[in-house]
Amino acid sequence: MSLFLQFWGGIFYLLNKIFFSLMERKDGFPREEKVWRVWSWVVYIIGLPAWFIIFVIERNWIAASLELGGLPSMILGLSIALSGDVRKSPRWLNVVAVICLILGTAYSLYDFGGFTTLNQGLEVALIVGYLFGTYLLAKKRASGYLWFMVMNVACGWLMLIQHYPWLALQQAVSLAFIVDAFVIERRNRK
Repeated sequence: MSLFLQFWGGIFYLLNKIFFSLMERKDGFPREEKVWRVWSWVVYIIGLPAWFIIFVIERNWIAASLELGGLPSMILGLSIALSGDVRKSPRWLNVVAVICLILGTAYSLYDFGGFTTLNQGLEVALIVGYLFGTYLLAKKRASGYLWFMVMNVACGWLMLIQHYPWLALQQAVSLAFIVDAFVIERRNRK
């Protein structure tokens, strides 16, 4: 089951980063850019359940709540990609994400008797990178890629120390595609 979950979550989250990179390479071709933007959010959503299950198995409550609370941000990203209207941002999506993070963090503190493990620190870095990255990318802001870099490093480290080598490798490869997408986006904006 663990290997299946690693491949499921890893492949779809890696495809998300590859599609972001391809999307940035299509700057100036709005129809093609939109296709890659939509697919990047679709595969992200497909990979979410596997990551959620792994985080729950490992008692990574903060990260698990992030995945659950991040689903509205992913839906927002997909909605914006489909409509092209960055202003369509329902407030309830943000409220759900914040509530999930508060509950996940509170349960993690309860379960571990406070903020006591390296895993919890990596989870915090992961959630900060993920939330800011997803939010900014949904709003079509390149700085989201920088936050995704933080997320990839923290998540890769967490997966490595928890003995999920395929997911650690996927995070390293994803990081390369995120750097590429950021560089391409910056080059296109000049």
